[in-house]
Amino acid sequence: MSDSSDDAALSDLVARDREHECDGFGRGKVCVRIVGVARLPTRFGMFRIVGFWNNRDGKEHVAMIHGDVGGRERVPTRVHSECLTGDVMGSLRCDCRDQLEQGLKKLSSLEFGMLLYLRQEGRGIGLLNKIRAYALQDRGLDTVEANLALGFRDDERDYAIAAHMIHSLEVKSIELLTNNPDKVAQLREHGIEVAGRIPHFIPPNAINQAYLQTKASRSGHLMSFETPPHLPEQSDEAVMDASAAAGPLETQGG
Repeated sequence: MSDSSDDAALSDLVARDREHECDGFGRGKVCVRIVGVARLPTRFGMFRIVGFWNNRDGKEHVAMIHGDVGGRERVPTRVHSECLTGDVMGSLRCDCRDQLEQGLKKLSSLEFGMLLYLRQEGRGIGLLNKIRAYALQDRGLDTVEANLALGFRDDERDYAIAAHMIHSLEVKSIELLTNNPDKVAQLREHGIEVAGRIPHFIPPNAINQAYLQTKASRSGHLMSFETPPHLPEQSDEAVMDASAAAGPLETQGG
């Protein structure tokens, strides 16, 4: 499909969603509408940015689309949660900016793919609470302990909005760039067919090594620190998680 056809196909979704209402996804019954589409040339390649309204709060989520994804199966997809300190300020406490940039680079190198950018700062606890959690980490708590001390769960993120966004873009199935099995599980719970998981490991730096090890040991992220890390997101095919082989929504593992 040509660039102009891609633009027209996405613009048609804006017209389709103008009066869209539905029962919503997830416990919060969240419903989204596509409200705007534009070309977005980036340092990583050409994308189309798709803006979403939702009925739950005032947060504005976007999708970065490369190529034609409508009606396709096994669309390479990265679901990225907002991180002001990492994505914008270049914080070394996390790997968020590296994950975002590597995800966009990977997707732009493929025929098609998409990145969903969700406004779920600080694993869903918000920017100010994340700063409070950082202060507790400065006193010796790890990421999980800091969130629990503030009265939150380890991870407060909800992927119902992401599921509705994927549905609204008319994507049939995805291959998810992630190390997080909970992200795979939540999307499947919301009816998304996750046909494969593409590892998205970023080598640690001297500052975020402990943070990444906590994500692996306490939050179940699929990462190994025993050997020098390979960057599979650069060239490898999707892999399958044996633990998810029997899931009701998948055609392969997650």
